Amino acid sequence: MDVWRHPEDIPADLGPTVVTVGVFDGVHRGHHAVLSETVRNARERGQRSVALTFDPHPATVHRPDHPVKLVATLEDRIDRLAAAGINAVYVQHYTLDYAQATAESFVRDQLVGGLHASLIVVGEDARFGRNNAGDGDLLIDMGSKLGFEVILLNDLGEPAGRRWSSTWVRELLAAGDVEKAAEILGRPHRLRGAVVHGFQRGRELGFPTANLKGEELGEIPADGVYAGWLVRNVPGTSAAEYLPAAISVGTNPQFDGVERTVEAHVLGRADLNLYGEEIAVDFIKRLRPMVSFESVDGLLHQMDEDLRNTALTLGVPTAGRVDPDEVTAI
Repeated sequence: MDVWRHPEDIPADLGPTVVTVGVFDGVHRGHHAVLSETVRNARERGQRSVALTFDPHPATVHRPDHPVKLVATLEDRIDRLAAAGINAVYVQHYTLDYAQATAESFVRDQLVGGLHASLIVVGEDARFGRNNAGDGDLLIDMGSKLGFEVILLNDLGEPAGRRWSSTWVRELLAAGDVEKAAEILGRPHRLRGAVVHGFQRGRELGFPTANLKGEELGEIPADGVYAGWLVRNVPGTSAAEYLPAAISVGTNPQFDGVERTVEAHVLGRADLNLYGEEIAVDFIKRLRPMVSFESVDGLLHQMDEDLRNTALTLGVPTAGRVDPDEVTAI
């Protein structure tokens, strides 16, 4: 899949395309419905499918005092768009100056003039242009004048009525409900980042961990212990391996920690050398909240239970604590 970030990146010989527009944060099941329709129509027409997305999130640009915490990183968003079958993604750098374009000029100059849209596929709630003045009706009206077609898709969601949205996913993650979040996303929630050095307390206790820190990991779920997977690339290939992991999110109150981190312990492994490596962590189920114990022995007993519950949740063999003297890496 091609990734374009500037007008000059667009091929000079780009023919007619089928275009969809959105932030696509998390690329949840509602997004997939729009993307699937875009890809299907492009293939039927023998044209390229193009997704126009924005970075940073428009709401963060307009309200910098209340930045939106993205469900997933831009890199993961692009990966998900590629997996959906999109042929090309245009990542539009979103600024206040860019936001001043009228809805009409956005459609005429960027969607049609720049991306050569012959068909535009969006959800029925799509809004665009200065002050979000553009909507589906405007698209249809402009299409009749400029010669492109429009498909407006109905909102999708739960039978009970709430539509799938990135906002709902954020609410669920804030509550630690990664299972329900996965239902909306259509897959487990994922964080991605480079492994950094920690305080090595887990290593000393027989639970060596790969540590992730920072604001660019994706939306971090509520503090607690989770069962999940540590995902890393297989060196020299495009494949990935999934390693069963007990994941701790929080400030480590047992040791009076103050910095919030994500720490993943791969069951039964003491030989992994992950420092500096970019990994992903997939969250499957929250096992318990983050609490402090009266003693380190109490903590160790609970961590043994966490390992057993992680193995049970993931359907893998049980693995206990490793010998601290055998830890050669993380």
